[in-house]
Amino acid sequence: MEINFFSDIKANYFKHLYNKKDKVKKIFYSTIGFFAGFLNGLLGAGGGMLIVPALSKLGVERKKAHATSICVILPICILSSVMYISSGKVSIFEAVPYIGWGIVGAVVGAMFLSKINQKFLKKIFGIFMIWAAFQLLFR
Repeated sequence: MEINFFSDIKANYFKHLYNKKDKVKKIFYSTIGFFAGFLNGLLGAGGGMLIVPALSKLGVERKKAHATSICVILPICILSSVMYISSGKVSIFEAVPYIGWGIVGAVVGAMFLSKINQKFLKKIFGIFMIWAAFQLLFR
C-alpha cells in the first residue's frame, strides 16, 4: 500500500482548515497549534500533552491522536532545536548521546502503540501526565 504524504495532508487537514462552515474548528486548531509550539519552545516539552487531549476531545481515536501529536510536534521540535543551537544555548554534541537510543525507543514505542488497548493507553498517558506534573511541582 503506497501512502502519498502530501495528498493525505491535503485531504485530511486542509479540508477542515478552509471549510468556511467550520470557523470554530479553525480557531481551535490554530490555538492548540500555537500553544503546543509555545510550550515546546519554552519548556522543551508539553506540546503533545496539549495536543492529545485536544484531539481526543474532537473525537479523534486515541491511538490516532497520539500518532498525530508526534507528527505535529516533529517540525516544532526541529525548529526549536535549530533556534537553540544557532543561538548557542545548546550544542548538538550535548544531544548526541541521547539520539541513538531515543530513535530506538521511538521505533519500539510506535510499534507498541499499534498493539496496545486504547483504554490502557489513556490510563498510561494520564499517569504520565500526573507524574510529569509531580516532577515539575515538587522536585
